[in-house]
Amino acid sequence: MRLRLCAYGWLKKQNDECRIIGKQLFRSATSVGAMVREAQSAQSNKDFVNKLEIGLKECRETQYWLELLIESNLVSKDKFAPLLDEANQIGKILVSSTKKLKQK
Repeated sequence: MRLRLCAYGWLKKQNDECRIIGKQLFRSATSVGAMVREAQSAQSNKDFVNKLEIGLKECRETQYWLELLIESNLVSKDKFAPLLDEANQIGKILVSSTKKLKQK
């Protein structure tokens, strides 16, 4: 996900105020991918769904931090709106995946 790379690059350049939010953004953005990767080694279908749902929670947290940064004008909307869009798309994929898996 390019989001984690952009968050890391942006984080290194910011003042203390932005760095606090940036650390939260970086943590949640990287957790999404980590949980999806961990789900690939799940011990059962239930475990797989659980890990994807945790990834979805982290994705929603990532969306929150991106929205906060954009709405408070701490970042350029032009640069960060595509990242928010990417997070929204990933969230939709995770919602769809977990719903389908729960129906099995």
